[in-house]
Amino acid sequence: MDINKALNEVLVKLFRNITTIEEQSIRTDEFKDVTANDLHVIEAIGIGESKNMTTVAKSLTVTTGTLTISVNGLVKKGYVERIRSEEDRRIVLISLTEKGERAFDHHQRFHEEMVKGITERLSEEEKVILAKSLNNLSDYFKEIRDRMI
Repeated sequence: MDINKALNEVLVKLFRNITTIEEQSIRTDEFKDVTANDLHVIEAIGIGESKNMTTVAKSLTVTTGTLTISVNGLVKKGYVERIRSEEDRRIVLISLTEKGERAFDHHQRFHEEMVKGITERLSEEEKVILAKSLNNLSDYFKEIRDRMI
């Protein structure tokens, strides 16, 4: 089989499978109203200090307008809260609510289990090769994304 064709098939299947599995894994009674996209916003906001919209939008490589739409939904669902900056009342900071932090932890566990499931089948040498290969893939896609922005 042609290696380029084989790699293309693997990449397409990987992306599709990871997306599908991620969507299904987040569907619990507690988090039935959250999407994978919502979880990525929750992940970018993170636990700890509040962040401004621009910082979160940049980390997700979306516009602040696009992020605002997602945050509006997450505020309505009770995952995120908006807070005015004490130093500059014009600045709106966002942070996770208690429910948002539980969703963050839930999503983190999904990723930890995914990595564990993959790596437990590999030798230490294979883990190193996989990490290097995936870093190369990530760098390539980041370069393409950065050229498009």
